[in-house]
Amino acid sequence: MALLIETGLTDWISDDDIAHDVRQQHPDMDVRTPATLGDASEVTMVAVVGLSDDHPKRLPNLQLVQKLGAGVETIVSNPNLPSHVRVTRLKPDAPAQEIAEWFVAYVLRHQRHMAFHEAAQRRAEWVPKAPLCAPETVVGVLGLGHIGTRSAAMLRAVGFQVMGWSRSPKQIEGVTCLHGNAALPELLGQCDHVCSILPSTPETIGLFDAEMLVAMKPGSQLLNAGRGDLIDETALVAALNNGTPGHAVLDVTSTEPLPSDHRLWAHPGVTITPHVSGWHLGEALTDVGENFRRLSTGDPLLHEVDRARGY
Repeated sequence: MALLIETGLTDWISDDDIAHDVRQQHPDMDVRTPATLGDASEVTMVAVVGLSDDHPKRLPNLQLVQKLGAGVETIVSNPNLPSHVRVTRLKPDAPAQEIAEWFVAYVLRHQRHMAFHEAAQRRAEWVPKAPLCAPETVVGVLGLGHIGTRSAAMLRAVGFQVMGWSRSPKQIEGVTCLHGNAALPELLGQCDHVCSILPSTPETIGLFDAEMLVAMKPGSQLLNAGRGDLIDETALVAALNNGTPGHAVLDVTSTEPLPSDHRLWAHPGVTITPHVSGWHLGEALTDVGENFRRLSTGDPLLHEVDRARGY
């Protein structure tokens, strides 16, 4: 049995760095990278950012795909992945903290009129403008899992009124929680900022279409750090032109990297960050080696995904 680390990325943590961390925790494990693959038939677990179409063919004895992160939609929907192969994800604390900070940063940027003041500075104009009051501002958080709960708590700590929405009922201290499809437009109509950390599932793909965007409070801000396929981007441009919402902050887009000629880049109502809201994995890398150990011993896996549900 061997564990293969294969991120396929050059601008994030390297395969060698991850393999080194796993070996530090488990010196006796057979941990490989593409450069040291050897006999691919010995690989029973692969740790990836995204599963390529040829992974299942290259790794004939694959038993487990470990996602190095949270979103697993491209893995569970891969038609080449045999039904017996299990899927796990990470629930790292470090990116949950970072994503919550990203939401807070861009909500506060709006509240404090930072873009306005930066533009005034470029014109050498001293133009005071009163900031918006946090206790009078309603922020909605869509998706109340590990990351959403952390984000809601941080926004609440700043002093905002916080509402949350999820598929099933949730209870979070100090947060007004709604659930179910019928409740989403109700929440959107009350929120000055809507922060989405929803996963990609059949129920969420294209959820923010023209009809759902119209339900948002005029002039509100939509922030998406979940999955890019949540938003119909054509409908978003039209909605922004009409002021519902008034602004969108997107860390994820339907195509990544976003093509240089895409109209979202130049739209005055859009702020884009290149999928950087959550970056570091922190202590969660220990779960990679632990899941390989559990796979070897038959113990329950950490954070196993229900492939039918998609999360």
